[in-house]
Amino acid sequence: MDEFTHFDENGKAIMVDVSNKNKTNREASAVGKVKMSRECFDLVERGNIKKGDVLGIARVAGIMASKRTFELIPLCHNIPITSSKVDFVLDEENCEINVKAIVKTNAETGVEMEALHMVTVACLTIYDMCKAVDKEMIISSIHLDYKLGGKSGAFRYSK
Repeated sequence: MDEFTHFDENGKAIMVDVSNKNKTNREASAVGKVKMSRECFDLVERGNIKKGDVLGIARVAGIMASKRTFELIPLCHNIPITSSKVDFVLDEENCEINVKAIVKTNAETGVEMEALHMVTVACLTIYDMCKAVDKEMIISSIHLDYKLGGKSGAFRYSK
């Protein structure tokens, strides 16, 4: 990349002009995880956290976050989200909840930030729902897993 696209010729922050770009199908996935105590993990797994359905609430929070990313990330475009999904895999051995988000659009710009925001808010919601049991939970490994579409083409996390 030869130039920074979020700055004008005078170095001032700008929103990238995508008005001349074609709409294309785009997809992005992000992942992250929440590590917790055995006691907390078992309560989540059995559905016994006092605040309610941890994963159900985290799913809704993640979906809501994907649709509101542009309100919190200053230079993100407000784009139409055509699909927003979040899944959870419970890793019993490590007492971790693995979170994966997939966001789709047909727009002039991608949905990487929406997927990352979605995973982050889902993880934070898990923390909020469980903090009465375990304040030492660790949210980690949030990153873009893959993206499809757009001028730069496909990307897949490889580390």
